[in-house]
Amino acid sequence: MNYGCQQILISPDKNTKALLEYVCTEANNLINCGVYYSRQYYFKTGKFPSKVDLHKQIGTIQKNKHYQALYSDTAQQILTGVAESFKSYVGLVKGIKKGTVTQKPRLPNYRTSGGLVLATFTGRSLKLKDGLIRFPLGSLVKTWFGVDGFYLPIPTNLDFKSIREVRILPRNRCFYAEFVYQSPNVVVNLDKTKVLGIDHGLNNWLTCVSNVGTSFIVDGLHLKSLNQWYNKSVAKIKENKPQGFWSNKLAALTEKRNRQMRDAVNKAARIVINHCLDNKIGSIVFGWNQGQKDGANMGKKNNQKFVQIPTAKLKNRIEQLCEQYGIEFIETEESYTSKTSFLDNDVLPKFGAKPEGWKSSGVRTNRGLFKTGTGIKINADCNGAANIIRKVATMTKFDLVGVCRGCLSQPKKVRLWTLQKSPRLQTGEA
Repeated sequence: MNYGCQQILISPDKNTKALLEYVCTEANNLINCGVYYSRQYYFKTGKFPSKVDLHKQIGTIQKNKHYQALYSDTAQQILTGVAESFKSYVGLVKGIKKGTVTQKPRLPNYRTSGGLVLATFTGRSLKLKDGLIRFPLGSLVKTWFGVDGFYLPIPTNLDFKSIREVRILPRNRCFYAEFVYQSPNVVVNLDKTKVLGIDHGLNNWLTCVSNVGTSFIVDGLHLKSLNQWYNKSVAKIKENKPQGFWSNKLAALTEKRNRQMRDAVNKAARIVINHCLDNKIGSIVFGWNQGQKDGANMGKKNNQKFVQIPTAKLKNRIEQLCEQYGIEFIETEESYTSKTSFLDNDVLPKFGAKPEGWKSSGVRTNRGLFKTGTGIKINADCNGAANIIRKVATMTKFDLVGVCRGCLSQPKKVRLWTLQKSPRLQTGEA
């Protein structure tokens, strides 16, 4: 069984919105109470309390009002998250001693007072009534306000019995409901020896080449344009404003941009997976260098374009879909893949292990082309994607005979959104 997640924008009435704000505010306050107790317990004993200790101390012994304002399952989920954050801190400290972690970790700190935070309702606490899902509230809320719950509509494509939890997520003056549901594995007849190599970039967001003679590019120019428009709009609003300035207009702009990025991630991942299913491709090799955005040094403008594009989220989304459809997902470092000539079968060095005097047979030219040692011009990003498959071909025994000159030279261009031309452009007047 796999678990899926569907996010729905909530359009609440006045009363429901007030309850959503109340729940998320109380969740924020409860997190701070849990963090305070955990920090003080650590300072006195040198240990951190377990999630069971947190539930017992704050919920039963202290009878915390923020705990009682929430339904018990919801409050326990919040305190469990607090306990796990301190457990992660311990793991990072151990990683420092072993040398696997380079940055010094910090103790989990308090959230901003009065803020809103995600609240989780487990499936066993929800009830379906007249096509609406009932979300329960704590005992104190009924005592204070005479309200014991609120209702939200269920998505039409979901079965209520499959829902495992629902997360109320506040973001930029909006509220979302994230439905986590159980979905069966999809059985598809795929060939693991057929492989798709993926090289990510900026103008060409994803360049994909397979050993069955197919290739395509997921266009990134429109995505980059949307992000550039957002940065210009934010800069204009913040001009001559103090540091940390924020407004409702900035929140609306940010939320619109974030929705566009999420839409792009889902569309691009689906394009890749559908191509694999159509061509019976059972393996994907994704070229990825860990921490590549941390040390990006491409100039101020290019850094902004590169760092803000959510390629890591796209990689994770592709990996999730691969697990659902039974496609093997392989991640490999992509050093020297853009410099090495695939058709000339050059030696492909690993990161930090380039032989002395190593030189590629080909050279990258202008306009996105790569010229091989024999003078053949192919798409530079397709050359990189093919070399990414070569990175793991020896270990996985992929047959690269199907990666031909034709698929490297003429990849298909795929747009995430259909761009409608203006009437002047359609009639040829421009």
